Amino acid sequence: MRIGIDARFYGSLGKGLGRYTEKLIEYLEDIDQENDYIIFLRAENYAEYQPKNPRFTKVLAQYAWYGFSEQCFFPMLLYRLKLDLMHFPHFNVPLLYRRRFVVTIHDLILLRYPTLRNTTRGAWLYSVKYLAYRFVIASAIARASHIITVSHFTESDIIKRYPQAAGKISVTYEAADPLCQILSPSAEHNLLVRIGLSRPEENKGQKEPLRDILKPYFLYVGNAYPHKNLELLLVAAKLFPNHIFLLVGKEDYFYARLKVQAVQERITNVIFAGFLTDGELSTLYRLAQVYLFPSLYEGFGLPPLEAMSRGLPVLASRSGSLPEILGEAALYFDATDIVSFEQVLRSVLDDPLVRIELRQRGYRQVARYSFREMAYATAKIYQEIFENK
Repeated sequence: MRIGIDARFYGSLGKGLGRYTEKLIEYLEDIDQENDYIIFLRAENYAEYQPKNPRFTKVLAQYAWYGFSEQCFFPMLLYRLKLDLMHFPHFNVPLLYRRRFVVTIHDLILLRYPTLRNTTRGAWLYSVKYLAYRFVIASAIARASHIITVSHFTESDIIKRYPQAAGKISVTYEAADPLCQILSPSAEHNLLVRIGLSRPEENKGQKEPLRDILKPYFLYVGNAYPHKNLELLLVAAKLFPNHIFLLVGKEDYFYARLKVQAVQERITNVIFAGFLTDGELSTLYRLAQVYLFPSLYEGFGLPPLEAMSRGLPVLASRSGSLPEILGEAALYFDATDIVSFEQVLRSVLDDPLVRIELRQRGYRQVARYSFREMAYATAKIYQEIFENK
């Protein structure tokens, strides 16, 4: 079988979607020695992916996401390569592609939160874009040979809005990447100084960087899209002046807007660290007190699972798929209620035994998920579609 995978979101370029695509391809390379795969990449991530399996070939597909070239020219490339099956790991399936395909739909965030706060564009242009999104995703769901999603919550969400999808959806859970890189003591100290958690002159190069830290801190890693509800953390920062709220994520329009809000409200114990490497993140996970995840909606919830894999107690909102994915390994709060959030956070800070128990539960919860199993399940879907053509 000749299978195509749209990997234009591959790697760090595509954030959570990029991680999903990267891990799917990585483990398919390991488990599938029979089928041929064509991996479509953009110039920005073309060099990042290097096939390790001779049955995997990469092809340049320099078509912008959600644009005209994606809809008109990308299908022409796919047709020329005569694929038996195409996998689109995102809803943006070209309308002109009419051969068999699988689509992964991670969530319906844009349908649940159709707000102008999700865009930097004007109201008129956003309205056109939103209508196009609704049309494209509905078309993808109707035409797909099979739909993959990453939680039963999202499966249920899809069926409620698109009843015709019932009977052709499979859930394949993602997993936390077990990789944990260790920095040298001097590198850790330099990191803490750079992001403002330590002073340059204090304890330079010591072996216990925890002593470097000016104040204990809570950690959030991810983007600042409106549904992530990071404004709640700004409100909470005023209630915990002796702690730092450390937000890690590549600066964009939404992070910049959050920074402005923090300055206007004179909140001084919030640090915006920007984009950090995996090694730098490993240090921050290890030294943080608690991981905070106040999201209003999640299709899977990979960031808190990754925090658990690094031994960090997790406090999460009881929203979307989070109770399904995190189980009893997290403490939950109401994402719309600052009192609920404050009570849960204080309960963790006041009892070290609670933190220890959450850490142990987190390790057990993470062990339930596997990218290898995700790849096996996906390969099985490919094979079933091919056999039932």
